Amino acid sequence: MVTTEDPATPGTARSDPRTADRRDRRILTLPNVLSAARLLCVPVFCWLLFDGHRWAAFAVLGTLGATDWIDGWIARRFDQGSELGKVLDPVADRAMLLVAVLSLMIDGVVPIWVGSAVLVRELVVSGSTLALAAAGAARIDVKWLGKAGTFGVMFALPGFLLVDVLRVGFWHDFTRFVNWWFVAGGLFFGYCSLVRYFPAARTALREGRVNRSAAGAAGMTGLAT
Repeated sequence: MVTTEDPATPGTARSDPRTADRRDRRILTLPNVLSAARLLCVPVFCWLLFDGHRWAAFAVLGTLGATDWIDGWIARRFDQGSELGKVLDPVADRAMLLVAVLSLMIDGVVPIWVGSAVLVRELVVSGSTLALAAAGAARIDVKWLGKAGTFGVMFALPGFLLVDVLRVGFWHDFTRFVNWWFVAGGLFFGYCSLVRYFPAARTALREGRVNRSAAGAAGMTGLAT
């Protein structure tokens, strides 16, 4: 990282803002490649599912769900975050989740009420996020409740497919039992995070208005000088 001496405190170093800006504008990073690969695997899952390759569809969806956190972890751990990644990662997550739920509902392995509960929450969050962005709200960080809910759902979706593939026997019954616990946990934590999302949205709107007012005041000051 390129650093310069801080004039206010001789002998100390500070990050070059131009270097930070270049990092934010990076496109070809490992997290972005992984997010793009996950997004491209969504139609592959659909083809496998509807073409009758159920074990392969389970493997692809299970892998996508299990690696959901990897791109974000790499970005934080190895300082590979970027503006593109902030958009691409959640888009890949939402696309994967929505397409998987709809496909498995059409296939019949996911109960209609479970799929509807997941879809309603995701559509509310996605619509609210777009509305907040259009209104200039500040960014809302993802909370652990939301992550726990998403993890539960992403575990349960391939679990439904596995239960269907196993058909009968001990492992069928055991997998179904475990999977319903993940369904219950995923929906519970997901809707708890949704309830907490609305107060956070109001705060983000206020912060966005304050930031715009401060930027406008700074612009007027610059014109005056």
